[in-house]
Amino acid sequence: MTALPPPRENDGATPSAGSWEPPVHPGSQPDPSSVSTSTSPTMVELTPNDPIEHVAVPPGNPPMSGPTADPTPTPEKTPRQGPRRAAMAGLLAVAMIGSGVAGGLIAVSLDDDGDPTPPQRASSALLEIADGDRELPALDVAAVAAHVAPSVVTISADVEGGVGGAGTSVGTGVITTTDGEILTNSHVVEDATEIRVRLAGESEPREAVLLAADPGNDLALLRIEGDEFAAAEFADPDAIDIGDEVMAIGFALDLDGDPSVTKGIVSALNRTIVTSSDAVLDGLIQTDAAISSGNSGGPLVNSLGQVVGINTAVARGDTFTAATNIGFAISTAEALPIVESLRDQADGEPREEGFLGVSLADRTDGGQGAIVATVEEDTPAADAGLLEGDIVIEVDDAPIEGLAGLVAAIRDLEPGDQTTIVVLREGELMDFTVTLASRADS
Repeated sequence: MTALPPPRENDGATPSAGSWEPPVHPGSQPDPSSVSTSTSPTMVELTPNDPIEHVAVPPGNPPMSGPTADPTPTPEKTPRQGPRRAAMAGLLAVAMIGSGVAGGLIAVSLDDDGDPTPPQRASSALLEIADGDRELPALDVAAVAAHVAPSVVTISADVEGGVGGAGTSVGTGVITTTDGEILTNSHVVEDATEIRVRLAGESEPREAVLLAADPGNDLALLRIEGDEFAAAEFADPDAIDIGDEVMAIGFALDLDGDPSVTKGIVSALNRTIVTSSDAVLDGLIQTDAAISSGNSGGPLVNSLGQVVGINTAVARGDTFTAATNIGFAISTAEALPIVESLRDQADGEPREEGFLGVSLADRTDGGQGAIVATVEEDTPAADAGLLEGDIVIEVDDAPIEGLAGLVAAIRDLEPGDQTTIVVLREGELMDFTVTLASRADS
């Protein structure tokens, strides 16, 4: 059994083919790697009662985070070309299975009046992570549900603002440590003035505080008072495979009683989806287990009851486009490092993402890569010599299939990091060694 290192204690307590787009974070600030897209308009709704229309964003949006350096032509390289899907005639909706997501990184809790107060200290407990050397048995739904249920909580948040004004956001969370740390989706607790958590077997909710939230990755940490809570076990990220049987657990549609359970398989790994606010969720698990509104923040578990992902979004079709049993969960490979980052935020160390200074568009000719639509002056991209019309096909030796992949690659880096970007310019491949900056420095 391995575990994440304990956090420091501190007393200061896309498919980018144009056929569809994912969960939206309305009202959020543009992602540090914000982009524009040249694909067809897409309809995105957050929840059945909070729809929002997504339209393609023209070039010139707030620039994306990322690189710096002088081009070194290397024409001997051969750009990889991959098949791309043509834009579908119909529109496809991807729904975030809860409310919207606030912008910016947050590290505050709320007092009784809803005013920001200094955050509680992050948990000092270890997350339990499986070694990954156990063979998965056939899924016994009843047994797994009974095993996991004590770690699954329902979350109710009083919220302000939004399309319908003040209201209540309902979602699901998973207990990560025995001392009351809870992981959920950021959009479940957006604009919350009060957060309540009800544990399995309890009739009355407990007051919870928001330790920190990362809207760009749609994850948040909460804390409830107490100890000896039933903490979930997380699967080894390297032991998750396509075809594994999985089960989604959560309080779908806020129905009375115990959480709902649905079963399916891991349909695909490492999915990347782009929101209408140009935020990107990457490293997602795609599953055919039914996921509904209210499941936001709940666990996707394997046949051993280990958490493999956090349920966050579903795809929905329209009159012209079929979308059946396509749900998305943030994988443990993405979630576990973010938990550590959120703990740092709660302890007063906000995470800053690297900044590049470009807006992007997807290719429409079937080729690999993302098009640089605009380059902002006095940014790492401009200093490095990137130009409008360049096609980015590789970052640090990893191929870039499209706009979403490039945004995800840059977003995972920090100011000061150096990265090598390969672009195709007028038929010639060129290398750029770029030092990322902070948005505030540009």
